[in-house]
Amino acid sequence: MRKADEDRFREFARSHAMAMRRSAFLLCGDWHLAEDLVQTALIKMYRAWPRMVRTDRPVNYARRTLLRCWLDELRRPWRRAERRDGLVPDAVDGAVDPAWAQQRQDLRGELFDALSAIPPRQRAVLVLRYFESLSVAETAEALGCSEGTVKSQAARGLAAMKAALDPAAEAALRSELS
Repeated sequence: MRKADEDRFREFARSHAMAMRRSAFLLCGDWHLAEDLVQTALIKMYRAWPRMVRTDRPVNYARRTLLRCWLDELRRPWRRAERRDGLVPDAVDGAVDPAWAQQRQDLRGELFDALSAIPPRQRAVLVLRYFESLSVAETAEALGCSEGTVKSQAARGLAAMKAALDPAAEAALRSELS
């Protein structure tokens, strides 16, 4: 890779890594896995950077690459559901990750729990539409599906999140949005 391309890639990675990490966390729910996903996505982008920079849309490419890395990670054998052998696994210690502990203290924790409870495709649509503020067309392009699919997945995902939220959290959310 030429020096100018490498410098542009480094600047892109420096300026977009935190946003990618936040999006990855919203998708997977684990800060450590989110960092791994961002690193994997950046490695794949580095390999394709000379071709990608000509398209003049590296942010869209990064978003799509991050989504694909997350979906690939879900398919890995060690990420599948654990076997039930009668032993209860250790509970997550919220105090270990300060960001996680802070999130659990407010309404965002409730929203994240509801977001984590919905299927991956619906979660991806909601993250792109409402957290990344993409249009229906841009979300459809990022996911490689039709606009109608984005609309239906968003409606189903929002309904599932609403059902997952308890009435107190839903009332607090409504008052906060008003």
